[in-house]
Amino acid sequence: MNLDNIHNVYFIGIGGIGMSALARYFHAKNKRVAGYDKTQTDITDGLESIGIQVHFKDSVANIPDAFLNYDTTLVVYTPAIPKDNMELVYFKNEPSFTVLKRSQILGIITENTYCLAVAGTHGKTTTTSILGHLLNECNVPVTAFLGGISENYNSNLILNGTEVSVVEADEFDRSFLTLSPDLACITSMDADHLDIYGDASELVKSFEDFSKRVKENGKLFVKNGLPLKGITYGIEDSSDYAIQNIKIEKGAYVFDVNTPKTTLENLQFNLPGRHNLSNALIALAMAVEYGCPHQQLAKALASYKGVKRRFSYHIKTEDLVFIDDYAHHPEEINAVHQAVREMYPEKQVLAIFQPHLFSRTRDFADDFAKSLSKFDNILLLEIYPARELPIEGVSSKWLLDKIENNNKQLINKSEIISKIKESKAQIILTIGAGDIGEEVKHIKQALSVAS
Repeated sequence: MNLDNIHNVYFIGIGGIGMSALARYFHAKNKRVAGYDKTQTDITDGLESIGIQVHFKDSVANIPDAFLNYDTTLVVYTPAIPKDNMELVYFKNEPSFTVLKRSQILGIITENTYCLAVAGTHGKTTTTSILGHLLNECNVPVTAFLGGISENYNSNLILNGTEVSVVEADEFDRSFLTLSPDLACITSMDADHLDIYGDASELVKSFEDFSKRVKENGKLFVKNGLPLKGITYGIEDSSDYAIQNIKIEKGAYVFDVNTPKTTLENLQFNLPGRHNLSNALIALAMAVEYGCPHQQLAKALASYKGVKRRFSYHIKTEDLVFIDDYAHHPEEINAVHQAVREMYPEKQVLAIFQPHLFSRTRDFADDFAKSLSKFDNILLLEIYPARELPIEGVSSKWLLDKIENNNKQLINKSEIISKIKESKAQIILTIGAGDIGEEVKHIKQALSVAS
């Protein structure tokens, strides 16, 4: 498919983080862009602010007339959209229209570029944003599609040219099998999305299939310990790319990196947590293999600020710290806990968690309970359903009963602020991939006024 012949791009689910990055990309390419989403958010407000039309009622009547011409219109949808969505049904029932998934569009965009793809059940968004930032700062003509809002660019799209692309290789719905990267990495293969895969072995097989998508002369990087062959990376081990001599100075990591050819000394990275350090390492390794100068990479790594909702500080004082994180899998919660304990070993921590999906809560209930039990205090919200209907017997109360910590409570979102104010904790965490992120600004405002 030749995207140059497309004049209009219509998005069903335009407010999704990956969809909105594509919408911004096509808008920057001077295409007419519009779309539907069920909820108005900061993301949709941002799209409208640059001239993209967005509406919030699922109705064919709301589709702008210009997008009803099948000769010039491409329709893009996300698998998160229900199959009975009226607009999606309309376009799919009109065989003249080209209707493609977001992942298929990424496949088309990247097939004619030098593509760097980041796969893994955890760490994709942060790693992709670090990698995009490193290449951009090294003046590489790159387009990076991010699964989160970069703090450096206040956007989920880095657009500095079209010769090189950086993408998240998403295992959900096996989307990453549309890609054919030149350089790819796999950060992790923990069980997830079992509503799609059925069991963990099928998920592992999909990563094996993805590894075979790397081009013939390309390179695959894998975290040390994963059951795949490739260039290895790890922390304080004998990997091909290995971080050594880690120190913490003024809240930042300072370390060396052994590469297959040399050692990069005294690198600085400002995000806390060993998981983020691992993400920084693989992004650095891919940028080195691409050919970026070491000195420029060191400077770029030190200037990286992070991704919104990935261990994002909203209040950081001696007496009170408020951090928000997107973690929605037990291993991600463990990573958040490790980072907090490493940076604030003596302080009391209150974690407010909103489970995401009934199926994920069911599949990992015992692991969630174990992860959450590590915090000093736990406030649990009701499950955010996203694309799912309730599952009998699966509820936040059911999960709460499994948590082995007496300082736990099930609350409504309306109670968050009052419960925080009652707490004596000095570290406040909001955790989850649902709409808990919408509460952050209210919590920050309430705590700022209180202090």
